[in-house]
Amino acid sequence: MANYQLLIDLHKGGDRQGPGGNAETELALNLARIDRAAPLKIADIGCGTGASTIVLAQLLNAQVTAVDFLQDFLDVLAQRANRAGVAHKISPLARSMEDLPFADEELDVIWSEGAIYNIGFEKGIAEWRRFLKPGGLFVASEITWLTDSRPRELQKHWDSEYPEIDVASAKIKSLEKQGFSPVGYFVLPEQCWLNEYYRPMQARFEEFLTRHENSDEARAIVAAEQREIDLYETYKSYIGYGVYIARNWQ
Repeated sequence: MANYQLLIDLHKGGDRQGPGGNAETELALNLARIDRAAPLKIADIGCGTGASTIVLAQLLNAQVTAVDFLQDFLDVLAQRANRAGVAHKISPLARSMEDLPFADEELDVIWSEGAIYNIGFEKGIAEWRRFLKPGGLFVASEITWLTDSRPRELQKHWDSEYPEIDVASAKIKSLEKQGFSPVGYFVLPEQCWLNEYYRPMQARFEEFLTRHENSDEARAIVAAEQREIDLYETYKSYIGYGVYIARNWQ
């Protein structure tokens, strides 16, 4: 089995495929001052197994297109949406975030938690903006440096994993250059990394390794994930996920 498929297998069992939390999704909604009664058309891009998608469907009068290129994740999302009673408000779409089918100015809100790094923050906001109506809202969480300098070990790791990582002021400047007006920003708390993402993933390691007969490839994936967890726990004062909320001002 290719490493790609092994990663899918490890992560599709998680409620989240990155740091986040239901309370933080709702906080972003509140900061965006979204009218919960207004009929809205939303795209949740890089939705994974649907943690944020389901919260949006539960709290808003919205039709949510849940976009992910992995059908495995969307299958889990569909099951979760049925259990939550919101399947009628969600349209799963297996599509690359680089090839979205939306018309210009079609969407009221673009949402993307822990996923825009797959296309790159600057490319994402530049390419997706045309889908937003004038005055439409963009909400995304993005891995962010919390300090101007940081330990070399941490810098080296994330420069390799995601060279576009930067401080919040640089991300906000990128939004402004692309025609967005910043509305709000906050940093996900530690529990969104540990309780919501890392600890559940660690709890799946043993079963994952057993399922794949403790293969070298499976053990390498677990080791890489554990390395990231160790780095976060050691250097968590330097790195976080920033949640960026901005309005399309044109």
